[in-house]
Amino acid sequence: MSLIQISPADNVAVAVKPVLAGQQLETGGTRVTARSDMPFGHKIALADIPEGGEVVKYGCPIGRVSADIKVGEHVHSHNLKTGLGGQQEYTYAPALTPSAPRAAGKFMGFQRQGGKVGIRNEIWIIPTVGCVNSTGEAVARKARELIRGSVQGVYSFPHPYGCSQLGEDHENTKKALCGLVRHPNAGGVLVLGLGCENNGVAGMREMLGDIDESRVKFLVCQDCGDEISAALALVDELIDAAKGDIREAVPTSELIVGLKCGGSDGLSGITANPLAGAFTDRLAAEGGSAILTEVPEMFGAETILMNRCRDKAIFQKTVSLINNFKAYFTSHNQPVYENPSPGNKDGGLTTLEDKALGCTQKSGTATVVGVLSYGEALHEKGLNLLNSPGNDLVASTALAVSGAHLILFTTGRGTPFGSPVPTVKISSNTALFRRKPGWIDFDAGPLVSGTSMRELADSLYGCVIKLASGEEYTKTEQNGIRDMAIFKDGVTL
Repeated sequence: MSLIQISPADNVAVAVKPVLAGQQLETGGTRVTARSDMPFGHKIALADIPEGGEVVKYGCPIGRVSADIKVGEHVHSHNLKTGLGGQQEYTYAPALTPSAPRAAGKFMGFQRQGGKVGIRNEIWIIPTVGCVNSTGEAVARKARELIRGSVQGVYSFPHPYGCSQLGEDHENTKKALCGLVRHPNAGGVLVLGLGCENNGVAGMREMLGDIDESRVKFLVCQDCGDEISAALALVDELIDAAKGDIREAVPTSELIVGLKCGGSDGLSGITANPLAGAFTDRLAAEGGSAILTEVPEMFGAETILMNRCRDKAIFQKTVSLINNFKAYFTSHNQPVYENPSPGNKDGGLTTLEDKALGCTQKSGTATVVGVLSYGEALHEKGLNLLNSPGNDLVASTALAVSGAHLILFTTGRGTPFGSPVPTVKISSNTALFRRKPGWIDFDAGPLVSGTSMRELADSLYGCVIKLASGEEYTKTEQNGIRDMAIFKDGVTL
């Protein structure tokens, strides 16, 4: 098989392998002759399309052609442009297809105070301000010698913020850091402050509210003669409190999975993203939760999500989510549709509609039950949408802050980055899986070589359960990669 026509309504197909000029190709009973060489993942016309006509992929328009396209011609940035505009008015047209509930599976997790469940038992160091980043990292290195019992590691999360910020930026920093402090993957947390920052320890403590003081400690470095020794003493207390925590059988209805895609290619919307969607549908049917973010990468496919909203109130929140993010771009005099990225285009994606229709498939067909603001914790089980940009580090951190235990990260290009929580890299193509075994955890490529979606989805489900239960660890965990980034918009003083 060299071509895939995703929907019978499509007037383009996707090359599964590199194509040579003059090559005879067939898909869905349609035969074409390639008019030029074309990389895998790129689109080829199955019919003549006149200038101004729509290119249809996934059964939906992905843009308008800027010059006449002949059957067999390469369809990409040179002859296809986005058809999207600015803010829009939307009408709620429910198209809900809820799957039948199914019995929850089980994973082995750590029961936390207040009913939360963690999938790791780690000690986290959260700096209130970037000025103490190096101190936190030094403490984490030295604390490795103190690890005992079921504690799995000590990690610090450096960031450049916490001071010289105003308004919403300051609040975002506080919300993001407090979200990490509350995260159940941490059996204990040291909040490490400097003493003169505007995001001080006192303000963090107030925002956190009720805490278990045996599991959350605070230190102001300017108040100590030797802040390293003082911090190590507190980390040792946290390890002592968490060392006896044990894994217990927990229903998958307690599992929260974040959904994110990185550098995509033409197969991402055919393999990796639909596979994540099949997982999402199963998890939702078992009573679990998934969080979809990357709001700019919903543009062009937003009505699909809107029509899957549980009710009109959730629909209105989704409309605001989309239009407010467009307003964010225009307020900075930036184009709303400056996407896909160069890597996406190299991989065969041409317009934002093209990327969005593939990207949103990570959510499967589940009903949208909630819309979360940045830094807001998930509070209703099921599929939720989260306000965050598409940037890999910012969006993945936002997913962790909102409570995701782990992240399914689909990619057609590959990346070594990791987030504060286990980050499961799913390759859209087998070549990437083989080329980057130190980056990729799971290969969705077999979907184009005969493996059924059900079979591969069952395999991914089993992989996630093992990861959640601590039987296996992601490549980013094995490589010691823990990245984070906070969403910033405003002035730096």
